[in-house]
Amino acid sequence: MESYRETRLHMIVFLIGIFFTRACVSEITFPKAQNVAWSSINFKTLLTWSPKPTNYSYTVEFYQIGQNRERTRNCIKSVETECDLTSELKDLNASYRADILSEPPRGVNSDLIEFPHTTSDRFSPYNDTVTVIGRPEFEVEVSSDKRKTTLLVKDLPTALFNEHNERLTIRDVFKDDLQYKVIYRKAKSTGKKEKISKSSTIDLTDLDRGVSYCFNVQAYLAYRKADKQLGELSQTKCSPEEDSSIFEQYGVGVIAVAILIIILAISAIIIIIVLCYKRRKNAKNTEKEGQPLNDV
Repeated sequence: MESYRETRLHMIVFLIGIFFTRACVSEITFPKAQNVAWSSINFKTLLTWSPKPTNYSYTVEFYQIGQNRERTRNCIKSVETECDLTSELKDLNASYRADILSEPPRGVNSDLIEFPHTTSDRFSPYNDTVTVIGRPEFEVEVSSDKRKTTLLVKDLPTALFNEHNERLTIRDVFKDDLQYKVIYRKAKSTGKKEKISKSSTIDLTDLDRGVSYCFNVQAYLAYRKADKQLGELSQTKCSPEEDSSIFEQYGVGVIAVAILIIILAISAIIIIIVLCYKRRKNAKNTEKEGQPLNDV
């Protein structure tokens, strides 16, 4: 009989413990995600937030505006504070939002029906100024007659792939919206010029022959706001400075005019000298004629 009473007592204590444990778990609240932000470089799109979780985890639910919510496997009950959604946002022109849910860690259950969550700002991969175009690379070629310098810009690869699993470039994505801005100057000067090109092959024909020029290139998207139209600035590259004759640098016409000016200047100097000499001579003769004759 005593053993039976002890067993019942232990059972009651156990049930009371379970009841209070569940009640406590149900009352647990997890911190909401803060500083939620989208970032995208060459269409590698990340959603980031803070703080780092301790005794809880994060789950990301994203959705195209007006469509159903979705989840990506790597962002379910995760202890990370970022989620890579590059391959999930398939319609680049659409607008998306995301919810970051604060949940119990893996293996821990909760009776909460709705977990604390934070909603992101609206984001459109193609149209949003958050999407940054990186630093382009290019080569400089000078024609054999030195009359034309060509910049060959390499369209940057993106983090996106087509249905054949081929990586897309920014030209594949932006098409005719993509232009390039070139900033150039003489290597020994600070004065700059600019040119906008719709092509990745940029011809410059207004450069002085045989003179070294330095170039920078950046992507240019005219449809964006003025302060968000440009991508990252490339590294500076310069064309070689070549030894060239005076005829190549200035041309026959310019040299002929210069020679003519020099001849005219020399002729003018000679005429002035001759005139001065004649005036002096005449002045001396006049002096002599004005002097009285000596007595014989």
